[in-house]
Amino acid sequence: MGHTPKHTKISFTDSDSVDLDDLDVFDPAPVEENDLWFLPGPDHATLDAAHDLPGPKADQTPLIDVAGWVAAEAALARPLADLALQVGVLSARLAAGPAGWRHRLALQEAADLSWLAGDRVPLDRLALWLALRLSGDNADAQALARAGWAARRLQGGLGPQDDLAAFLGRESEDVQLGHQIADWQEVMGQAAVLHPLSRAALGFHLWPVVGLSSGHVLGGAAPLPLMEAAVMAARFAIPGAGIFLPLALGGAGGLRAVGQPQDRLQRWISGADHAVRAALRTLDQIAAWDAEAKDRCTALSGRTVLRLITLLRDWPLVSAPMAEAETGASRAAVQRNLNWMTKAGLIREVTGQGRYRFWAAAV
Repeated sequence: MGHTPKHTKISFTDSDSVDLDDLDVFDPAPVEENDLWFLPGPDHATLDAAHDLPGPKADQTPLIDVAGWVAAEAALARPLADLALQVGVLSARLAAGPAGWRHRLALQEAADLSWLAGDRVPLDRLALWLALRLSGDNADAQALARAGWAARRLQGGLGPQDDLAAFLGRESEDVQLGHQIADWQEVMGQAAVLHPLSRAALGFHLWPVVGLSSGHVLGGAAPLPLMEAAVMAARFAIPGAGIFLPLALGGAGGLRAVGQPQDRLQRWISGADHAVRAALRTLDQIAAWDAEAKDRCTALSGRTVLRLITLLRDWPLVSAPMAEAETGASRAAVQRNLNWMTKAGLIREVTGQGRYRFWAAAV
């Protein structure tokens, strides 16, 4: 009588693991729980963080370090306070003086920004464009339109805090522009603790980071990125006053976008301080010239000479056609008074030409 093999009874409700000795060669090997296909895989982000993997690591530093700007402002509190004092003096002078002073400084600032941005619009060409809309070829007209946009925005009106899209003269329905402005405003909101002068510097350096570097200006050409950002910052720095912070008068070292926040803010403060002092010297000189010119012309009859004095006070350069259009006098009266003022040493002709001449106050 043969031996009957012993069979092991396996219960499917038994939670204990199956003994391998109880399985024959035709049973599949048990699967480890980590190898089950229907379970989620490992967290690779956690694994990468836990292991020092070879190769370069991505730079996780934010493009704009707001905390770094706050620390930079604290480190530069003294020079920032000195700049704020000079800005207050300039604001008071412009508020108390004639509107032509602001116009004069805006033209000079716009022309200097144009050269820094690459358009290189001379001051006399900008004056002719704004007064008479005279330009050359299409490329010249585009450059003049950009410089004219800067001069108009610097003189007052709508500010970047009011409606940035309208300030830039861009289409408000532009979806991409809306996202860029939202990104810019979000970071500027995070930097609300900064002084307006420091915050304007941050806004200038943030401009290209969020993509606000191109667009269409209504009725003209799109301003160049540096010019657009500088004009925005110049108005943003003195909110609500309708007065701009000079940044390019006599140089533009403060607009260099190189280095850490403290390096950038230090250059910004130094460059702005230099430009503000240059603007104050210009106002002092033009005010003294205005008083002297009016005093020396009291014996002359007619109102043309007084109108010319005002025009030369408000515009850095004046041509005979400009003077004729702005004063309403005849060409002969304008030319006669310009010649007299030149001989009297009150004005000087700056071109040295027989035609297309320009005059400036002899300050």
